[in-house]
Amino acid sequence: MKLIRWGSADQEKTGVIINDLWYDTSAFGEDYNEQFFQNDGLNRLESFLKNNEGTLPTISADTRLGSPIARPSKIVCIGLNYADHAKETGAAMPPEPVVFMKSTTALTGPFDNIVIPKNSVKTDWEVELAVVIGKKASYIEEADALDYVAGYVLHNDVSEREFQMERNGTWDKGKGCDTFAPLGPFLATPDEIGDVDNLRLWLTLNGKTMQDGNTSNFIFNVPFVIAYISQFMTLLPGDVISTGTPAGVGLGFKPPIYLKEGDVVELGIDGLGTSKQYVKSYVKD
Repeated sequence: MKLIRWGSADQEKTGVIINDLWYDTSAFGEDYNEQFFQNDGLNRLESFLKNNEGTLPTISADTRLGSPIARPSKIVCIGLNYADHAKETGAAMPPEPVVFMKSTTALTGPFDNIVIPKNSVKTDWEVELAVVIGKKASYIEEADALDYVAGYVLHNDVSEREFQMERNGTWDKGKGCDTFAPLGPFLATPDEIGDVDNLRLWLTLNGKTMQDGNTSNFIFNVPFVIAYISQFMTLLPGDVISTGTPAGVGLGFKPPIYLKEGDVVELGIDGLGTSKQYVKSYVKD
């Protein structure tokens, strides 16, 4: 299945994509949140679709899409998980996954604007494969890790490099700014995806290709990452794990290239669709 959430920001309804058509599933009566995933929501939704085949209303394809999942308990990210990206940033190859958190208030829809934060001069892009957890995971084994996956989704891990790397402390304050986690367009269940360790992911800036990588170049693959994180925190249904970015971020260019007002960022992953964000400067409400 391909799950979407659609409508005005903070008022999204649920839907699915079937044969490239968008269908309204709000009659199912549940949002795509922790309780949904925890209570076997995917199987119940599949039954709902079969029982209502041919009767569900369609949604116009020009309707705004929100994040395909409601706000999760946490967004956990892996840094420096591609060797080429570690090299371009001048970082050593990590012996264990680099783990940081991204604020859930950063979550936005796949076609919403990226807003450059107040006082930012180094806002950057990162195309990433994100994993959505389907059931509670704590101290799990790598061999069992994929049993805990509800699906996969496209993520732009937008980052402010000065906040992240030059302002002391953890990376989190350069990662969690508002609009810094465009997610979607849809969540794809694992049966929709082929080999998760062989997916092309790419990003363009104003039509120019900046990133063009493949998950086959992970340092730490998806099962390892899920199992590893579960040793340090309990993963709840609906939680998001973003698995890292390949080379081609703005920080890696000489001189670096950073986002500015009017830029257009487009990105995609095999089987997970594409997203597009316009870049706007912060304006006080």
